[in-house]
Amino acid sequence: MTELPDVTPDALPTRRRAGRRGGRHRGGSFTLPPDSPAVVLAGGPPEVMAEMARIITAMHPGIPVHAGADAGLSLPAGDPAAVVVPLLLTPDPAVETALRQGLAELPVLVSEVLGPHPLLAEALHMRLAESGLARADRIRMMSMVTAADGVVLACRAVDESAEVTSVLLASRLAVPVVAAPLGDPAALAAATESLRGMGSHRPALSPCVLDADETELAKAAADAGAEPARPLGAHSAVAQLAVLRYVEALEAAYYQSGGLEE
Repeated sequence: MTELPDVTPDALPTRRRAGRRGGRHRGGSFTLPPDSPAVVLAGGPPEVMAEMARIITAMHPGIPVHAGADAGLSLPAGDPAAVVVPLLLTPDPAVETALRQGLAELPVLVSEVLGPHPLLAEALHMRLAESGLARADRIRMMSMVTAADGVVLACRAVDESAEVTSVLLASRLAVPVVAAPLGDPAALAAATESLRGMGSHRPALSPCVLDADETELAKAAADAGAEPARPLGAHSAVAQLAVLRYVEALEAAYYQSGGLEE
């Protein structure tokens, strides 16, 4: 087993809100010390990673943020020197194992992947709202009244994580959500039929992917017979989630080194 880098209390973030943390499924705000390890984004589309790096830098000035291959050029001194955040929306054991093995000799931590998490559902909701397919959530804890009355959640692959995200999105929108693979015409059509069986008359397509070209998205929307929203891209909620995974990785390393009791 790879030995974890030492993590000191000074390397841990300070939470801005008081009170006990409500588990690893909540977001929250953080104040990151200026000498915090670098954030390294990995595994996402280059344009999305670059824009997310800019967003995170604006959120946490003074913290080095790197997108993909440029990380090794200017990592700060420290142990860990960086936390690598895989920009994967669902767990992918093969990719995660390869990433951890490839970085095993470096003084870095590797965080969990992004999803599933309520912040992903928030970003998906906002993309639907931008397309006029859902009302923005301006008042928390109130039911949404959406323009679309059902949603096909189009993912690269449908697994347990995608199903959790569909439940989280359905909870936000108060309409049924059915997950289907983005590149499977029959599955997309079947998802829409399932929604129609639940009374949906105006289904929407919510691409649960960081990026998709216009041709791929148009074909998926046609296959589903649904109006499409934009892919997630570098949404601010996705950037916030990347920072949360960074923080969790630092905390987990500190717990495992015996620095804190759970």
